[in-house]
Amino acid sequence: MEQVQWADRGQLLQLDTPEAATQTSCVAVSRLGSAQVATTVFSVWVQVRGSAWVEAKEGKFRLHRGDWIAFEKDSRPLLQADRHGISVGVMLSPEALRAVAQFAECGLYAGRGQVSRRDARIVVRLWREAGKRLAASEPGRPVDVAALRPILLHLAGLQRELASRITRCPGRSRSRQRQVFGRLQRAHMYLQGNCDRVVRISELAELTSFSSWYFSKTFHGLYDESPQAASSRMRMDRAADLLKDTSMMVGEVAAASGFDNCCSFARAFRARFGVSATRYRSAAMSSRPDSAKAPGARRKAAAGSGP
Repeated sequence: MEQVQWADRGQLLQLDTPEAATQTSCVAVSRLGSAQVATTVFSVWVQVRGSAWVEAKEGKFRLHRGDWIAFEKDSRPLLQADRHGISVGVMLSPEALRAVAQFAECGLYAGRGQVSRRDARIVVRLWREAGKRLAASEPGRPVDVAALRPILLHLAGLQRELASRITRCPGRSRSRQRQVFGRLQRAHMYLQGNCDRVVRISELAELTSFSSWYFSKTFHGLYDESPQAASSRMRMDRAADLLKDTSMMVGEVAAASGFDNCCSFARAFRARFGVSATRYRSAAMSSRPDSAKAPGARRKAAAGSGP
């Protein structure tokens, strides 16, 4: 199996084969290409250009230029780039993921964030260098993880602020704290990936293998807010994005954000942003450089922005 792969122009990379599940590789997806990652592989993606859509066990995500996202080894994400999108990723086998601890004390964890243009260019350069080293490795021999050291160190650096919270997790050892942190990070991503509905505490507790009481207490200690408050905030942020970027009616935005009726949505939105949803949309539209466009043109553009 090749250890450097590229899905371009509608191609689908099936990286969920038994062989792929034991490999460490560099992958890129571009121009409506897509990739299905193996169940036993930890993956990190950086959106270099355009946007992409991801579906995983943790939910659905939209990536824009400069976004990074990392998934646990059983998340099995499916990533598809838009017609102008380019995403680069590194797939790490369980052995390679354990070896990362030798290079970076903080390791790599599930989560998402953003990078500067400078960091994005560095990621692309290091990704290409790692790809060349992997391609030059002898067939049939285990991958020398040291070949990935530069890009893994850089990716771990991007997560430095994220990993700085590890010491806030309970545990008598650093290893236990990391384990708890990894589970809670996955729960946090689950909330982000399910902003279209109300997530039950029992779902998150089951995902992390904690009791509901222990999960709620530990989550609040790590993120300074309860799971319910985090879910509400993320749903409101999703509603704000929909109001800015689509022509959906306010009632449709409410339903897409997990609200049963417009009244409860209106109260929650005003409490979060201090204005009504209608005023928020009007202000966002008037501040756009293309605000002079006709409403019909904006609706057409919004309709064409989907996958």
